[in-house]
Amino acid sequence: MKDKAQHVNTTPVPTVTLHNGVTMPQLGFGVFQVPDEATTAAVATALEAGYRSIDTAAVYGNEAGVGRALAGSGIPRDELFVTTKVWNDDQGYDATLTAFDASLARLGLDHVDLYLIHWPAPARDRYLDTWRALEKLLADGRTRAIGVSNFQPAHLTRLIDASGIVPAVNQIELHPGLQQAGLRALHAEHGIATEAWSPLAQGALLKNGTITGLAARHGRTPAQIVLRWHLQLGNVVIPKSVTPSRIRENLDVLGFTLTADEMAALATLDEGLRTGPDPDSLD
Repeated sequence: MKDKAQHVNTTPVPTVTLHNGVTMPQLGFGVFQVPDEATTAAVATALEAGYRSIDTAAVYGNEAGVGRALAGSGIPRDELFVTTKVWNDDQGYDATLTAFDASLARLGLDHVDLYLIHWPAPARDRYLDTWRALEKLLADGRTRAIGVSNFQPAHLTRLIDASGIVPAVNQIELHPGLQQAGLRALHAEHGIATEAWSPLAQGALLKNGTITGLAARHGRTPAQIVLRWHLQLGNVVIPKSVTPSRIRENLDVLGFTLTADEMAALATLDEGLRTGPDPDSLD
């Protein structure tokens, strides 16, 4: 088997073009469950490694840590793609606008590149009003694109029918154990980019024999096989780590390709495995 340590990423990170023409790196860096102080060092490492897309959220409590890393990086703002999200407690038109201001202040930015409704929270039934606030933020140039996260087909359809505005992105739990084929097909129909959170199923699948077998064949790690699978499906993906070697390793998935037969083998692993909440029930 080839020595994994010898791989050096020299290939530019591919981008996806959102339906409003904004380009977004297909491979970014997530900071879910990373404490604020640790976030600064992790994001700084990621930026040094070559990541340019950073995904955070108000509820993560680490927007300030992301902001410190961005400010200290010396990277021009127009080379960065920053995503954050409005939490369920702040849904509603006025509350969302207030929450957005607070997120910008913590990030130390004058705009974000993508702003998402974090969960549909259907029992609260505020996401249509929340979406109107996102439309205003987009019109005012305070975010370059707007989207949703964890929206099921019924939520998406209702939102689009009521507003006439299609989300640019739906960020959903997606990995080989939860492949969301129906939802991805709906995204494709409407021109919505699919973004995967928990892309490695929090490690739950990394000992699966199909994945470890492909890792051995390609001289890669199981995580790299899964991330490569995402990219070849067309998903935007945001793996998280606080370990510098893994941060770099997760970016080093651009120099090999899975065959059609290998992709087909990974397609058989779908078992409806959720590592996070059911979007229809989380409030």
